[in-house]
Amino acid sequence: MATLRRPVQLTTVAGAPVEFRFERRGPDVLLVLHGGHMRAGLALGEDAFAGAGYSILAPSRPGYGRTPLRSGPTPAAYTDTVKALCGQLGIARVAAVVGISGGGPTAVTMAARHPDLVERLVLISAVGPLPWPDRRTRLGARLVFRPGVEAVTWAAVRWLLRLGGRRTVRRLLRQVSTARGTAALAGVRAADEAMLLELFGAMRSGRGFVHDLRPAPDVTASVRQPALVIASRDDGGVPFAHARALTAGLPHAALVESGAAGHFVWCAPDWPRVAARIVTFLRAPVQRPAG
Repeated sequence: MATLRRPVQLTTVAGAPVEFRFERRGPDVLLVLHGGHMRAGLALGEDAFAGAGYSILAPSRPGYGRTPLRSGPTPAAYTDTVKALCGQLGIARVAAVVGISGGGPTAVTMAARHPDLVERLVLISAVGPLPWPDRRTRLGARLVFRPGVEAVTWAAVRWLLRLGGRRTVRRLLRQVSTARGTAALAGVRAADEAMLLELFGAMRSGRGFVHDLRPAPDVTASVRQPALVIASRDDGGVPFAHARALTAGLPHAALVESGAAGHFVWCAPDWPRVAARIVTFLRAPVQRPAG
């Protein structure tokens, strides 16, 4: 499996820095908006897209990597920044915007606000229009992932990973699963654990995660593009209710259930099936309903 870490670039859009990664392959481009604790330089779950020949544009969302909050203090403002970035790169259309986990609200806003750019919407383990996270988790996150503290938190995680290796990975997996005991690890292979070991060791929250905790306006009803929602019933990071709400709120959405034992749908025996379903969706002709 290819390493998750990828080189990035830094540019200026409307006077603000934006960190991004643009991997050119075929003529069709996917815009990937990462989740919490991530950034453009970490390519999670993109192998299926790359294997299908798609070029991938992955910008760091506000507060992550070297993209400051002022690049887009609201989802709407950031989508305007991303559209301008696409213009600078000569991208007139994207086959889909892909919103992963905490990147879901921005992806939905991107589709709603810029239908001239975005042809489809794909949401993977994505935060939807429901309150997120719960009050207890929100309070805890504001303590351990706030700026000035998150570096210490992730240094501690890296220390635990060095000390416990894959045992620590399994503990972290249990925290994002509603399944109990060993059921939270069902289907997770040694290769998945190795990938997650690298991923957890590279994560940072910056100023982005606390910023993500602010509620975003619900614009699902304004999305006219076809949408595909991927989620697991055992997701303990983003409850399955979010997938249901997205499917109900997006006018032209379909739900694909993953058999993953938790939040990381890529670490499931049925991921090849789910990935094939996504690629089929991406290749299908776009027929936008008038209403």
